[in-house]
Amino acid sequence: MIKNVCVYCGSRMGNRPDFEELAHELGERIAKNDMGLVYGAGSIGLMGVVARAARDAGAPVVGIIPEHLDAVEITQDGLTELHITKNMHERKKMMFDRSDAFIVLPGGLGTLDETLEIMTWAQLSLHKKPIILLNHKGYWSPLIELIDHVVDGGFAAEENAALLKVVATAEEAIDLLNASYTPEEPAKSELI
Repeated sequence: MIKNVCVYCGSRMGNRPDFEELAHELGERIAKNDMGLVYGAGSIGLMGVVARAARDAGAPVVGIIPEHLDAVEITQDGLTELHITKNMHERKKMMFDRSDAFIVLPGGLGTLDETLEIMTWAQLSLHKKPIILLNHKGYWSPLIELIDHVVDGGFAAEENAALLKVVATAEEAIDLLNASYTPEEPAKSELI
């Protein structure tokens, strides 16, 4: 069973109201499926929306933020756990260690960085945790095309592209997690 889901998403709201609705729905669905949320601890943007929705619906919410962003991103109150790390890498590793799966919502460069890094760690056989890209109304279609382009260019194998499971809705993302399992083989966290 998937117990804790790490959500990567924007620290901004984006320019469409449906992004906020999507983040809210995902947070509620995480809670209603007896899962916990692991995220970057901010109260702003889609990060804040998904966290408050999960928290308000009863999910345990773990926020992890580096010291230098703690003041800038205005850390969310009411979290089940708050961890302040020394740097970005420590933050990403702790988010990885605390999560059984990853869901990617719309976001910017930081979200892209986290998504590609978690895919790379899977490609290197450092983990087998599910990675789900929520391609809401085609937001991530250019990324999917880029990954296909990398495969077509011979720089990645088809199975590398398949590490990213693409869905269109929050409901599909949670259904996919409910059909997933936590691998018995532990992640090689010490190599990250």
